[in-house]
Amino acid sequence: MPYLMGIDIGTTGTKTLIINEKGEVVGSSNFDHTLQTPAPGWAEQDPAEWWQAVRNGIPAALANAGIKADQVAALGLSGQMHGSVFLDKNDNVIRPCILWCDQRTQEQCDWITEKVGKEALVRETCNPCLTGFTAGKIIWLRQMEPANYEKVRKVLLPKDYIRLLLTGEYATEVSDASGTSLLNIRQRRWSKPVLDALGLDETLLPAVFESPLVSGKVTASAAEATGLKAGTPVVGGGGDQAAGAVGNGIVKTGVVSSTTGTSGVVFAFMDHPEVDPQLRTHTFCHAVPGKWHVMGVVLSAGGSLRWLRDTFAAPEKKLAAQMGVDPYLLLTEEAALAQPGCEGLLFLPYLTGERTPYPDPHARGVFFGISLRHARKHFVRAVLEGVAFALKDSFDVFDRMGVPMTEIRASGGGARSPLWRQIQADVTGRPHHTINVEEGPAFGVALLAGVGAGVFSSVEEACDATISLRSRTDPIPENVPLYQKYHQIYQELYRSLQPRFAEICQLVARPG
Repeated sequence: MPYLMGIDIGTTGTKTLIINEKGEVVGSSNFDHTLQTPAPGWAEQDPAEWWQAVRNGIPAALANAGIKADQVAALGLSGQMHGSVFLDKNDNVIRPCILWCDQRTQEQCDWITEKVGKEALVRETCNPCLTGFTAGKIIWLRQMEPANYEKVRKVLLPKDYIRLLLTGEYATEVSDASGTSLLNIRQRRWSKPVLDALGLDETLLPAVFESPLVSGKVTASAAEATGLKAGTPVVGGGGDQAAGAVGNGIVKTGVVSSTTGTSGVVFAFMDHPEVDPQLRTHTFCHAVPGKWHVMGVVLSAGGSLRWLRDTFAAPEKKLAAQMGVDPYLLLTEEAALAQPGCEGLLFLPYLTGERTPYPDPHARGVFFGISLRHARKHFVRAVLEGVAFALKDSFDVFDRMGVPMTEIRASGGGARSPLWRQIQADVTGRPHHTINVEEGPAFGVALLAGVGAGVFSSVEEACDATISLRSRTDPIPENVPLYQKYHQIYQELYRSLQPRFAEICQLVARPG
């Protein structure tokens, strides 16, 4: 029986997953990464940590599965999108990777938009140039660290740096490349007009593949370092959102995912690229060959709950460790004691700026409506509700775009919480389903590896063979109109505070 491996280079850690041809998980491993924030609004990681996590994760997953490396037919790579790994002529990392949630490049994004022209940029890339995207990071390096820029010979996305170490190949694939502001989304290739306008040579960038295609094979040195078999095929894979969508079966019209991980994403399949006229969502290439997707992004979804846990819930973390349970379980049990609406307490989850529907790097988190009646249970529930309100913003944009939405599949860590699923169903007024798989992007790229290895004839066949619905959470009728009223206030809060966010960021950047 052939086995398939998926590796997801996430923001907080690397997951290695092994499945069989039925889609059953037979082995896995997880190894954490650290995150550096050297300045307000900055976020960086050392790519060496990813590679160490891969080197540790592969043999651990093989051992967990009880199989040998030569039983792995192929592997796929997924990873956090938009990050910039700058390499010199010897493939050495020049500086820490600037991550997707980093907000330092607003001036560079404005410059890119002016140089290319807003209409031309959207025509080529189907999106505005946003601070999280890769192009702004390249220009930032050129402007702010010219000595480092002079050394650059290649710029790779996070998962593609791991591909280089595994296969020796400079390669990416269309879904991850879509988030660079340098890809022609309709033609699925690097945009010469954009590159020329920015003075960037295409040789800086890797070759672009469709996601299920084999992009290289494991080298002898990588096999020695990881325990894989030399010659194992490595497929293109996918950016974490497209890969997670494959892992959720979002490969046909009408099926939409709502993912609550570190970020939150509402993701819909498209046969043809459609662009929101107000540019509030992202239109990218899908990991399904010749297909596209539209997605709305909340930068701090599960990240907001993690911040709350780490900042205010030390006793719960300690108790959870003693009980052998997830600390989030204790927090959500506490949140369940508060009533819907939290007695007027609202939370804006803009801890690292925001994308949809507000592409605003200056937006910041807010608790609004605090009174003496509010206890910690209200604050925890307010975070859960605030993230759900942010996700609803994306659903509302999809409705205005005419995106078909016949079935919502909840995924990510937040989907494991019955309370959070219920809140999301109530806030959106839409049933939320779960599926038989909870492995997300790593599972998706394992399926893509199966297509590349010939185990499946297509991505659609791979999903049909392995994914099925498991549960359904219907909205509670009396909660829907209540949350509609709260959501209106939630939206008005951002509009009221928007000018002040920029002022606060200026004060932090230049105190006094």
